[in-house]
Amino acid sequence: MSIRGVRGATIATANDADAILAATRELLLAIRDANPSMQTEDLASILFTVTNDLDAVYPAQAAHQLKWSGVPLICAREIPVPDGLPNCVRVMIHWNTDLPQGEIRHIYLKDAAQLRPDWVRQTEEALAATEAAATAVSGGVR
Repeated sequence: MSIRGVRGATIATANDADAILAATRELLLAIRDANPSMQTEDLASILFTVTNDLDAVYPAQAAHQLKWSGVPLICAREIPVPDGLPNCVRVMIHWNTDLPQGEIRHIYLKDAAQLRPDWVRQTEEALAATEAAATAVSGGVR
């Protein structure tokens, strides 16, 4: 079994706890849904980062709210790059899995999609192929 990095990012609508936690929960659930074999007991750790304009709450609290217990979590600040994307929450999930790196789905939501358009496109194509296969198996009934 290998450890794989699963990346993701999103934008919080404001620097307040509710907005940051809602955006982070949405991101974590989207990552889990895009990687259906992901189970919390297989997660080695999660690193959350935020831009300097987000300091109202630790985004790791969103994982606690989702009952992702037992997973080591840590938060940090992003490097303040000039003209960087504001209000950005990023995540790096370290996942123990037998999946090859090419089958890992990385999720970039909202304006954060501009950070990795290649991974956004790859994930969209993979999800469309999965949907098409499911429709074919079910005889077109969904």
